[in-house]
Amino acid sequence: MKINKILLGLSLFAIVLFMNSCEDFLEVETPNYMLDSNTVFADDQTAQGALQGLFNQLFNTSFANGGSQSVSFLGGVSADTYTLTSSTPDLVEFQQNQISPDNNSNLQVWSSAYNIIYQANSLLNGIEDNALLSQEVLNQIEGSGKFIRAFTYFYLVNLYGDIPLILDTDYQQNSLASRTSTEKIYSQILNDLEEASSLLNENYSGGERFRVNKFGALAMLARTHLFLGNWQKAEMYSSQVIEASAYYELLEDPNAIFLANSREAIWQISPIGWGYSFTHTRDGNLLAKTTTSYNPVVLSGDLLNAFTENDKRYENWISPFVTSNDTLYYPYKYKIQYDASGGTIKEYSMVLRLAEQYLIRAEARTRQGDISGAIEDLNKIKNRAGIALIDISQGSPSEDVILDEILLERRREFFSEWGHRWFDLRRFNKTDVLKNKVNSNWTPASNLFPIPNSERMKDPNLTQNPGY
Repeated sequence: MKINKILLGLSLFAIVLFMNSCEDFLEVETPNYMLDSNTVFADDQTAQGALQGLFNQLFNTSFANGGSQSVSFLGGVSADTYTLTSSTPDLVEFQQNQISPDNNSNLQVWSSAYNIIYQANSLLNGIEDNALLSQEVLNQIEGSGKFIRAFTYFYLVNLYGDIPLILDTDYQQNSLASRTSTEKIYSQILNDLEEASSLLNENYSGGERFRVNKFGALAMLARTHLFLGNWQKAEMYSSQVIEASAYYELLEDPNAIFLANSREAIWQISPIGWGYSFTHTRDGNLLAKTTTSYNPVVLSGDLLNAFTENDKRYENWISPFVTSNDTLYYPYKYKIQYDASGGTIKEYSMVLRLAEQYLIRAEARTRQGDISGAIEDLNKIKNRAGIALIDISQGSPSEDVILDEILLERRREFFSEWGHRWFDLRRFNKTDVLKNKVNSNWTPASNLFPIPNSERMKDPNLTQNPGY
C-alpha cells in the first residue's frame, strides 16, 4: 500500500472520530459526527480508508502496539517471562505483581483499549442506515468493527474482570458507566465475533493480513470458548481454522513465522501505522538487542530452563548477548530493531497465528477425554520445534500429564506474545508460581489489574477490584 493511501486512511479516520491525543477514554467529548460522516461514508473508497485508519490505529495505541505499555510486554513482565533490568517504578510494580491504581502504564492499557472501542463504535455508528456503500463494503466494515471491539474487550475482561460495557458514543452516558459482569462482557464478545464471522470474507483484503478475515473471527471464537470452558465449541472453531489449508500452514522455518503476511499468520498489525519512513515493529524496537539499544528486560532463567536441547525455538527466537560479566538472553522473534529506510516492510506484529489453534484444540480435546486427538495436535507443535514427540506406544498419558504438556508448549511457543503466559497461568489456576520470582509480592488479588484511580475519580460509579 502506498504511503498516501495510508495517510488518507489515518486522516479520514481522524475526521470521523475527532479524537484527542491523550488516549483518555472518559475525556472523549461528543464529536461533531454527522456532517463528517456524510463525507467519509459517501462512497466505498473513503469508507475503506476510514476502516484502514482503525487498523492503523492499533499500531499507535498502547495496549495493542507491542511497545513498553502494551499487553504483550506488560503481560510478560507480570508473568515469569522476563527479568526486569529497568528501575522504572511503573515496570517494577508489574514485575513485583503489586500494581498501584496510580500506575501510569496500567492507565495507558485501560484508556487506550477503551479508546479503540470508542473508535470501533464510531465506525459502526457511521455506517448505520447507509445506502451509499456497497453491501460488500458495509459487511466488511461492520464485521471488522465488531471483531476489533470483541478482541479489545477480551483483553480488558481478562485483565480487569468486571468492566464497563460501552457500545455507543454517548459521552455523557459513558462517563458515568458502572461495571458490567464478566458474564455479560463475554456474551457481548461472543455475539460480536459470531456476527463478524458471518460478515467477513475468507480472503484477505488486498492480500494483507493486517486486515482481519472470517478466520480471524473464528480463531477468536475458539480462544474465547476455551477460556469459558466450552470445550466442544473451542474444538469446533479451531478445527475450522486448522482445516483452512488454502490460507494457513505451520511453517517449518521459525524465522519465517513473523514475516509480513506469513502463511502461519491469521491476523497481524503492520508498522504501516507509523505513516512515515519507519518499517520496524514496536516489538522488535523494544526487545531485539543491539550493541546500542537499551532493553528494559532480559528473558528469565526460569523461561530459558523450560526449553530442551535442540529446540528450534530456542535456537532461532532467543538471542544471546555477551557482556563483560555475563551472557544475557533476549527475545529474537522479530529480527529488525530499527529501520528508517522507508522501504518494504518485512515484519508485521503477530496477533493471531495457527500454532495457537492447534494448542487450543489439543486442550479442548484433552478436556473432553480425547487424549489421542490431543496428542496428535500437540505433536504437531513439538515436531515443528524439533523436540521429542509424545510416544503412546507404551500407554496413553493421563489428562493431567497432557494438560501440563500443553501449558509447557504454550510457554515455549508464545513467550513475548500478547501476554499468553499471564493469561494461561490464570486459566490453569497456577499464578501462585509467581511467588518464586525475584522480589515478587504476588497475592491472589494480583490476578486482576487495578482499575486506574484517575478513571474512578471521573466516574463515581466505577468501583475498584478487591485488594487495591
